[in-house]
Amino acid sequence: MFPTPIAKKSRSYQLTYQAVLPFALILWLLPLIAVAMFSIKPAADFANGNYWGWPSSFEGFTNYGKVFLESNMPRYLLNSMFITIPTVLGAVALSSMAGFALGIYKFKGNLFIFFMFIAGNFVPFQILMVPVRDLTINMGMYDSIQGLVLFHIAFQTGFCTLFMRNFIRALPFPLIEAARVEGVAEWRIFWYVVLPLMKPALAALAVLIFTFIWNDYFWAVVLTQGPSAQPVTAGITEFNSQFRAAYHLMSAGSIVAALPPVAMFFLMQKHFIAGLTLGAVK
Repeated sequence: MFPTPIAKKSRSYQLTYQAVLPFALILWLLPLIAVAMFSIKPAADFANGNYWGWPSSFEGFTNYGKVFLESNMPRYLLNSMFITIPTVLGAVALSSMAGFALGIYKFKGNLFIFFMFIAGNFVPFQILMVPVRDLTINMGMYDSIQGLVLFHIAFQTGFCTLFMRNFIRALPFPLIEAARVEGVAEWRIFWYVVLPLMKPALAALAVLIFTFIWNDYFWAVVLTQGPSAQPVTAGITEFNSQFRAAYHLMSAGSIVAALPPVAMFFLMQKHFIAGLTLGAVK
């Protein structure tokens, strides 16, 4: 049912795997390598068709300097932080409480409510573009950071609740029963018993949601316009003009925009992997 581990394959298979793996990795990273190369090239290299060649002149400091000092990129980065961090905190907090209620308590309609959370994940988000945009306009939240935060929390809570509910159901229930026998209130059970056991799951979920929200482009374009509320993914298009696109500056901006989620993953890598693999081996 499961593939045989590489260590148990024949020596010839292992050598073939080791030889092919670097080429597969380079092929997978090719778009990122191209963007990184363009971020240090002058604008003339693109016009001259120098896509993969050595830069005619090194303009890395100039390009990145223009991105930070001659554009609204710092503002876009701050907007992304103001959107992403509250969304992660709100979605994780709500899903933890909802997952606790759906995973611990047995009541009529439990599965129905749980399926309602799951059902939102199967709705193609593109078909909601017009009603969501009209809703934010009617609520006075169009082109605002608060509108994007509330929208992302509402959309991400379904997936987060699915994640947390399944994790909580795998916890040892006798711990909760023992706390109830001792007369501990339900909210104290959640805060002092369940929540500490959920730390790996919370870390894994926080990394996932941070990456999802930071990299969002579709809703950033639909629900915002201009540097007052646009996140960095939509703000990179500022380097496009009516008759010309500054691809070298767009590439530099893209590299800058990709750094925070990469840093977030490496900082939380230990907890992220622990949260995803917890319960895989008993």
